[in-house]
Amino acid sequence: MTTPTLAQELGKVGVLYGGRSAEREVSLMSGEGVLAALRSRGVDAHGFDPARQNLAQLAEQGYNRVFIALHGRYGEDGTLQGALEQLGIPYTGPGVMACALSMDKTMSKRVWMSHGLPTPRFMVLEKDASPAQLDAVASELGLPLMLKAPHEGSTIGISKVASASEMQAGFDNCVRYDDTVLAEEFISGRELTVPVMGAGRDAHALPIVEIRAPQGNYDYEHKYFSDETQYLCPAPLDAALTARIQSLAVEAYRALGCSGWGRVDFMLRDVDNAPFLLEINTSPGMTGHSLVPMSARAAGVSYEDLCIDILRLARLDLKPTPGWKPA
Repeated sequence: MTTPTLAQELGKVGVLYGGRSAEREVSLMSGEGVLAALRSRGVDAHGFDPARQNLAQLAEQGYNRVFIALHGRYGEDGTLQGALEQLGIPYTGPGVMACALSMDKTMSKRVWMSHGLPTPRFMVLEKDASPAQLDAVASELGLPLMLKAPHEGSTIGISKVASASEMQAGFDNCVRYDDTVLAEEFISGRELTVPVMGAGRDAHALPIVEIRAPQGNYDYEHKYFSDETQYLCPAPLDAALTARIQSLAVEAYRALGCSGWGRVDFMLRDVDNAPFLLEINTSPGMTGHSLVPMSARAAGVSYEDLCIDILRLARLDLKPTPGWKPA
């Protein structure tokens, strides 16, 4: 029996990139990398920018599956996944509910807390919060603290507040992007991230990456463009702590219903090596500076093989209604 080629196995593939979110620039870089990798392996892959093309064209043009390289809103928040479910086109990464929960940092934390998983203390502020409410949050959580736009990624809409006088400016930065603001306890320590692959009992963690940015400032520039940020992979942790953090990453991933692939971000508190869950990315970056490819390389998996592995996991999340037939 002849073994099918990758092109035959995977069919016509759309690489979704660009989009309308604040992370468009990064998404374009991710998508271009994935597209080149898939084509290098003989896959019939085509770039597709939902900001410039109608999603219905995916069905009209006979795409068999898609690799989602979109980041942020309209790509990572469940809206795109819902459209692909309606079109019946298998896609990479988690399904509708898992993406919606994961994209909302506040909801992620609530789910993790319900599972007894560690995450920094937090409070939620409405966009019309008064100065007195801002002061109350600073008093309750202590300073410094973090203010975050709950539905953004790539460090967009995030402010570290070191003093009460900085609260208003930090809050104003966040409400440029969102209607609510997540105020989060600041955890001083080491920044770690853990890619996870698979679904259910088959979900497994890849090597941990430690991020060391200049002055601890892992902002948009240092994340995607700077050569000053250091990445250590596998992270220099003892075997027991490594296993504990990887296990927590898989638990956090499963708790939100994730499948396919994702990346779980942590802070490791310096005073006691206690890990705290920050957020999960359901369509992680795939650029030259991205962390999932770096972790995969440490596990002996090339960028090209990683793209193929992720694409092979593409599926539809929703099962057809039993007995349903068109009228």
